[in-house]
Amino acid sequence: MAAPAASPSPPGSRRLGKNAFFFIIVTVFIDMMGFAVIMPSMPELMAELLNGKDALLGAKALAEAGNKLPIESMLSDASPWGGYITVVYAIMNFLVAPILGGLSDRFGRRPILLISIGTLAIDFVIMGLAHSVWLLFLGRVMSGISGATHSTAAAYIADVTEPHQRGQAYGMLGAAFGLGFILGPAIGGFLGQFDPRFPFFASAALASINFCYGLFVLPESLEKEHRRKFDWKRANAFGTFAHLIKVPYLAWFMLALGLFNFAHWVYPATFAYFGAVRYGWDPGMLGWSLAAVGVGSAVVQGGLVGPIIKRFGATNTTVFGFLVCVVTFAAYAAATQGWMVYLIIPFGAFAGVLGPALNQIMTSRTPKNAQGELQGAIASVQSLTNIFSPLMMTQTFHYFTSANAPVYFPGAAFTVASVFCAISLLPLMRGLSIAPKVEEQPSDPPGESVPEEAVEAGVTPEASAQTA
Repeated sequence: MAAPAASPSPPGSRRLGKNAFFFIIVTVFIDMMGFAVIMPSMPELMAELLNGKDALLGAKALAEAGNKLPIESMLSDASPWGGYITVVYAIMNFLVAPILGGLSDRFGRRPILLISIGTLAIDFVIMGLAHSVWLLFLGRVMSGISGATHSTAAAYIADVTEPHQRGQAYGMLGAAFGLGFILGPAIGGFLGQFDPRFPFFASAALASINFCYGLFVLPESLEKEHRRKFDWKRANAFGTFAHLIKVPYLAWFMLALGLFNFAHWVYPATFAYFGAVRYGWDPGMLGWSLAAVGVGSAVVQGGLVGPIIKRFGATNTTVFGFLVCVVTFAAYAAATQGWMVYLIIPFGAFAGVLGPALNQIMTSRTPKNAQGELQGAIASVQSLTNIFSPLMMTQTFHYFTSANAPVYFPGAAFTVASVFCAISLLPLMRGLSIAPKVEEQPSDPPGESVPEEAVEAGVTPEASAQTA
């Protein structure tokens, strides 16, 4: 069988062609833009629901007159609730992500993506109409149940690319996220200046467009000969962990990824509150700062990840990404002026090489019929840390910005993040030291029979091997 032709950019597909790759990139871009639109307005919406619209407007008027204490107090008090609502999402995602990963290995990636995106559109509508904090929680429960977009998209990428191309492919997937963060917060910041609810309806519209795009354009990526039976023992977080822990280097990588994700959640959990309280930024300024983060992410992950991995290797690139995170979090903690944030952002963008490089290391050593399970496991590890990290980060931020704080220090949560990221280097280095050095993707394990419809069609791994 002839070797696949080299493909510079985008990474080549084994079966569907480059269009399949672009389909999933566009899907992720629209999905992330819809998510990012709501970020600048979340602090004010939470403050409105907790204190009333009139009280919020009064506090904003006082801030414009020079008295910022009332609005800072409202936003500080709202931040723990931002953590609680994130925890609800994380718990549901932790429980359901392995199930969705197993289902995507059984039925394909496309239906799981469509269900996830469609439910997300409903979630945004509920949140936009919410007149109590509890309706926001309901919306997050729905989103957490179907929150498979990222992990299923990552499995999709593994389906349509060769192992040696996945670092670049995952970099471009990260660039799609970055581009979504460029437009999303800018749009959300603009709309949020008129009403903190407007961005949620904009996100619902984007998710609906994304659903239609996937329904009519997105092809299936997982060939029937690489599908496996759904197994409830492996379709839960603990069963998945028990299965993967049999591969020690993957277990160490998962631990490192979990600690890193614990640290990284300081961004979505506290950054909007951090900017509003420490620098006095309104939704517009928060939107521009998040857009700047998106620009850096898009440049690094879209244009630099592939060359960096090719030049230095996936292992060195992964370690470099972790080190950048340690320094970046510490720098945010120490930044006393808003303009300093814009100096940190370009350097911090290089942390974007971490995910694609580590994903290349793991997916290249995982059978084709278990890519969904792997990405589901990664999502579960992330969700498990998401249960605890937002609570710690928002409570740390709230404590050190409250009147009872022993010292006023809005950057305290970023200090905690820097420490956790430094600790994550220990299991990472252990995993790298015992991982197989040759990146050869293993064959599907024997005994995991394909679904009946694939057998009836005469398509089995053995038949495929005979015709290759």
